[in-house]
Amino acid sequence: MAIRLDKVSDREKLKPRNAPYWQRLDRGCMLGFRKLTAQSTGTWMARYSDAESGERPKKSLGEFGELLPNDRYSAAKKAAEAWFEHKGRGGTSETITVKAACEAYVAHVRSEKGERQAADLSARLTRWVLSSKLAALPLSKLTEAKVKAWRAALAAAPVVVNPYAASEQQESRARAPSSVNRDMSALRALLNHALDARFVTSDAAWRVALRSIKRADGRRTLYLDREQRRRLVEAAPSDVAPLLRALALVPLRPGALGALTVASLDSRLGVLTVGHDKAGQDRRIKLPEATADFFRAQARNKLPAAPLFARADGKPWSKDGWKGPIKAAAAAAGLPPETVAYTLRHSAITDLVTGGLDLLTVAQLAGTSVAMIERHYGHLRADHAAQALERLAL
Repeated sequence: MAIRLDKVSDREKLKPRNAPYWQRLDRGCMLGFRKLTAQSTGTWMARYSDAESGERPKKSLGEFGELLPNDRYSAAKKAAEAWFEHKGRGGTSETITVKAACEAYVAHVRSEKGERQAADLSARLTRWVLSSKLAALPLSKLTEAKVKAWRAALAAAPVVVNPYAASEQQESRARAPSSVNRDMSALRALLNHALDARFVTSDAAWRVALRSIKRADGRRTLYLDREQRRRLVEAAPSDVAPLLRALALVPLRPGALGALTVASLDSRLGVLTVGHDKAGQDRRIKLPEATADFFRAQARNKLPAAPLFARADGKPWSKDGWKGPIKAAAAAAGLPPETVAYTLRHSAITDLVTGGLDLLTVAQLAGTSVAMIERHYGHLRADHAAQALERLAL
């Protein structure tokens, strides 16, 4: 006799037992209900028969005790069908949480890109994902609404402007769209990795919810001329001054410069190999002789694995380390308070573009795309175009 689980009255007539009662939903797909005592709410489960492997994995769906008895069957059936679809697409039978997916992704990045990038990713995920309600959530229960709620909380989180000041003197500002994009990209990347690993079989929960904010990286407007950059370097502490001078000499991202080791510099040829960067693949930059001499001086008497630019304690520089000293140096040099490490990169790129260097070469030196250089710095070529046209006049 076929078992019917959709009616409350029929379920109440079932005798308590350890083995579940099963109802067939579709070929190879069974919905189960188990009552251990006459007074218990009962537990729902699903069983899937894999025709190729012959395996019959099971999944506990829960009691659905928060619902009215008449609504529990529909909820259990919906949960079972979602799991059957997941299994049919090749998904895992294990319950993988967002936290577990984080750990798997960090391990993947560590094996593919090294400890430094894994540590940076881990810190970002720990701050924004593992501390949120999403961490304990199974990937199978991730919804677009929950991801959107996480994104809204991220966007609303304030940014401390002066983290090195005393707590009562700290100021905060609203998070910039570009910051939201950067922090959001970590969650999007780990979920895409989970999709590739078949921990989940659809990206519907985050495909739209984690879409980047368009035109978030606005054009940087603060430019320091050579004299201002010189004053900034002179006002900086002795350990951060070489880092600032290097940023003024080569248009690298501050993080990429801070990640350089002595082995990154070929002292004989004056060639710098940049690896830790958004650009992905390592790139080699031939330095002019004066710049090469400056870099050689930073490498002198250091082991190959040592940071090329190090803090006073010998540790490599990071954004949390240079923020305070640069802010203090800018104030001492009489420069705008919004001066940051990236200001030097922007100023160096600006000088290269206005100096007439072609945009492709500028992009290669900066480790970015020609499209980005064109979008943010192309307007600087207007004067050159006007001068060129003027020379055509008869």
